[in-house]
Amino acid sequence: MSHPSLSSDSYFWQRTQALLGEKADQLFQYAEEVPVRGVTVNTRLLPAQEFAAAPPFALTAGGFACANFRLVQPDARPGLHPWHHAGVYYGQEPSASTAAAALDVHPGDRVLDACAAPGGKSAQLSAALQGSGVLVSNEFDAARSRILLSNIERMGAPNVVVTNDSVPRLAQCFAGYFNKVLVDAPCSGEGMFRKEPQAVTQHSEALVEQCAALQAEILDAAARCVAPGGELVYSTCTFSPQEDEGQIGAFLAAHPDFELIDTGLSCGCPGHESHCVNGAIDVSKVRRIYPCHGGEGHFVAKLRRSGAAQPAAMYPAPRPAKVPKQLQDFLRQLFPQLLDRPLQQFKESYYLPPVQPLPSLAGLHLVRCGVQLGSVEKDRFTPAHHLMHAFGAQCANREELTAADPRTAAYLRGEEIEARTAGSGWCAVCVDGFALGAGKISGGRVKNHYPKGLRNLK
Repeated sequence: MSHPSLSSDSYFWQRTQALLGEKADQLFQYAEEVPVRGVTVNTRLLPAQEFAAAPPFALTAGGFACANFRLVQPDARPGLHPWHHAGVYYGQEPSASTAAAALDVHPGDRVLDACAAPGGKSAQLSAALQGSGVLVSNEFDAARSRILLSNIERMGAPNVVVTNDSVPRLAQCFAGYFNKVLVDAPCSGEGMFRKEPQAVTQHSEALVEQCAALQAEILDAAARCVAPGGELVYSTCTFSPQEDEGQIGAFLAAHPDFELIDTGLSCGCPGHESHCVNGAIDVSKVRRIYPCHGGEGHFVAKLRRSGAAQPAAMYPAPRPAKVPKQLQDFLRQLFPQLLDRPLQQFKESYYLPPVQPLPSLAGLHLVRCGVQLGSVEKDRFTPAHHLMHAFGAQCANREELTAADPRTAAYLRGEEIEARTAGSGWCAVCVDGFALGAGKISGGRVKNHYPKGLRNLK
């Protein structure tokens, strides 16, 4: 099956055949007839091997990253399963999991996801951090940043900062701060031709040139955020030489303090010498994923900044907010492990910021810093949904459900359910030990506080 909706005289196909010759037809043969679908496991909540041992739907290994799995049944609807609501996995096409895997994040790292929406790669990065270090997850588009925040909340990571800003503005705040940076750059989307038909109709040489210019600006700014000895992964979902090998060649020429290193990936194939349009690079160190490899289309390169790795600067902690008695009493009863943590207040809400010291964020468009705990309303504390996703599994008062329990489906529809394991008052509602959201129990019934916009109404 060749590339759909692409005539032999299209700009894309003429360029591809001119650069790849007889290899073009082979590389652009889809390994499967329909777009591949998959999920990536939130390994902060559940090890990938345990998920694979008892999956909630039929799957097989994704073939690109160890925590990613390929859906076997084309009609599977993983987004409706309770584990999806609990943040146990994120829906992600398998080859899209490669960029975050190449960054090789470990607990304690300081990580930037510079172009993060809708959140799949941030979900992988936050899982790899295992609740320590910090992830700054940024999205320039305001509407997409709200989608990003929703997915970050669902994954329950306690150490994420979500921003809605340009990467040059981030660089002003975070110069030399991060030891791991991901730039999954906006691109011409040639790897999305099969999944998104509009990508074919919108494609043009002018779009490629426009994207390449934007990518160069983003990459230059992101480089300023990398600490000495730190690493930067650049990725796209396109095949354009100007946006892939050519982008890396131009970057290295302009940034002699960076070197190209191996991605650590074995999937796909190396890059192409014919694509080095802005200066030669070692194409054996970058990876391309073509349709013939079982994915849709990706390019991944990894760079390291020269210099010895250094610990993060010890920035002064912001003055903690005065905690009202209502919140103190709530934490003492249900989350005593959070009682002594310094909190921040923004408008009526209270937040638990990441433990990792941060520079001042005053100049940024901040969407969320850490975990939203909730607010005091009518002399009573009302917990936020984010609190329950981040810490609900450790709540002292939990209504424990299973995925097969009819009460779980009812809760996700927004209905009241019978209380069987939790006492009166606020509780965390959990499924198979994973936090779903909040409830408030009175008279043996759990009043539903699952957000209306997230409910399963299908």
